[in-house]
Amino acid sequence: MNASTKPSKVVVIGGGIFGVSTSVHLARLGVRTVLINDGPLANGASGRSLAWLNSARKRTDAYHRLRLAGIDRYRTLAVRYPDAPWLRFDGGLTWDADDAGNEIAEIFDYERDLGYHAQWLAPQGIAAATPGVDENAVTRQGAIFNPGEGWVDLPSLIGMLAEEFRTLGGVIVTDAGRATVDIDGGRARGVITADGMRREADAVLLAAGGDVPAIVAEVGQHIGDATPVALLVRTKPIRHPLKAVLNTPRIAIRPTPSGGFALDSAWSEEEVSVRLDGSYEVRRSTLEGLLREASRVLEGNPALEIEDYGVGPKPIPGDGEPVFGELPSIPGYFVAFSHSGATLGLIAGELLADEIVSGRRHPLLADFRPERFSAS
Repeated sequence: MNASTKPSKVVVIGGGIFGVSTSVHLARLGVRTVLINDGPLANGASGRSLAWLNSARKRTDAYHRLRLAGIDRYRTLAVRYPDAPWLRFDGGLTWDADDAGNEIAEIFDYERDLGYHAQWLAPQGIAAATPGVDENAVTRQGAIFNPGEGWVDLPSLIGMLAEEFRTLGGVIVTDAGRATVDIDGGRARGVITADGMRREADAVLLAAGGDVPAIVAEVGQHIGDATPVALLVRTKPIRHPLKAVLNTPRIAIRPTPSGGFALDSAWSEEEVSVRLDGSYEVRRSTLEGLLREASRVLEGNPALEIEDYGVGPKPIPGDGEPVFGELPSIPGYFVAFSHSGATLGLIAGELLADEIVSGRRHPLLADFRPERFSAS
């Protein structure tokens, strides 16, 4: 932060994992913090995330290091809550389509060279490593099992962090409508909520999911945006042995704390329509297609039923890399905007809180600064 003293008060906009995680880390550092959200907590992307904890496949070295640090923080949390149904490390299993784009052999070598724990499995060997998969659905090139991967139920985690935040004296304001950052004298001075109420602050963090690029554009700042609409379906509980996260050509699956499954896919996102009033239309055929694809890859091909589903923006920066830190020309105005919110949720909150309080830019975030867009 471009300031010489520790801030005495910070306002955070956004009740998803980035906003809540940063808020609780600020409170742990003794900073008075107010968290403001437009609705209930976890009402945005965090409430409809597959929340697969991983650093699988190819990405930049800096992004891989940050994701590994993110997973490390979850492992520490898992030790504190070993029986938590909302945080599990039972591995991840990935296979590709049987076509010219199949990269399983290449990805296996790449991950192994990085030291990222990876095992190549032939279809008939999967059951011994991670049960619950129909081996007939796995393509002939085989699959990669990453034993160190896991998943988290973000609404459960957010609820737990919010409880700690309140215990530490933090204030949470929900259903506040769209909040704007109050800028005076060229720096962030607080937040104005939809009802016109102004809350003063020494620094502000904007962690409003897919709305971040549009909000910073209002003050002349540019952050590249590739945010699509995403769909997550949750099934009713079912007795089934699958514990790992599955990432397959037509469906991604993870268990839920209630004993069901969370499902998403790239093709289903493309079938969601946006109405003129901004609401979303999800076809029944799309929902049924997700259930069908999930059943096809699960052992026993069980009949799955929908419990509920969520649809809305999935935050993705224009270049696919995270955006964390202070806006270059507005002191005290910090942003958090990224895909992989689950994997990065705890580490991003920790590092952002440290930057806001200390003014020191953390080297782990060096490649993810918002100024890279204004420089392009």
